[in-house]
Amino acid sequence: MSATSARDDILARSRRALAGSAAAEPWQRQYQMAGALPPGSAGLVALLTDRLLDYKATVHAAIDSEVASTIAGIVVAHAGDSARLVVADDLPERYRTGWTAVVDQQFAPQELDSFDGAVTTCAVAIAETGTLILDAGVGQGRRAITLVPDLHVCIVRHDQIVHSVPEAIALSDPTRPLTMISGPSATSDIELQRVEGVHGPRTLHVLIVG
Repeated sequence: MSATSARDDILARSRRALAGSAAAEPWQRQYQMAGALPPGSAGLVALLTDRLLDYKATVHAAIDSEVASTIAGIVVAHAGDSARLVVADDLPERYRTGWTAVVDQQFAPQELDSFDGAVTTCAVAIAETGTLILDAGVGQGRRAITLVPDLHVCIVRHDQIVHSVPEAIALSDPTRPLTMISGPSATSDIELQRVEGVHGPRTLHVLIVG
């Protein structure tokens, strides 16, 4: 019997077994769909900051006009004046002054590895879990630029912060390439020895802009 006919036979038996069965009741979701803290609130920003710090990320509070200078300070401290960071072509120009930004040209992984870091925006941030969600939207570029270089600087606006995971999922487009980031890349072996930078950047800086 061929693989195709075997599959068809199994499906046919399943349909016969289910014939006449009552339709499944709609699933009633009992879990909390929204957090208690409203978007943009000071408590929400504080909670996200606390979670990010717990994940060993570095958090900076800034207003929009301070973003470029804050990034410049991070870059110099991390890799010196000659550092180059890869960015998406639609990262706002006002954020690119005072440091060397190189627009991604679909660089190969080996080329991306030559950069000192990457700077992106994000789509949404979850305060409760300290998670940043990227979806390749404006200012984010493709997933690879945040997975290969050693440093990731992510810009998060106050109005992009939500309290809970269900709120973030509701705001996310499942057809887009979603990347969820909870702190710098890290893993642990069987002896619980934490190793950073295995699957992505060892260093994460988050600029919370309000």
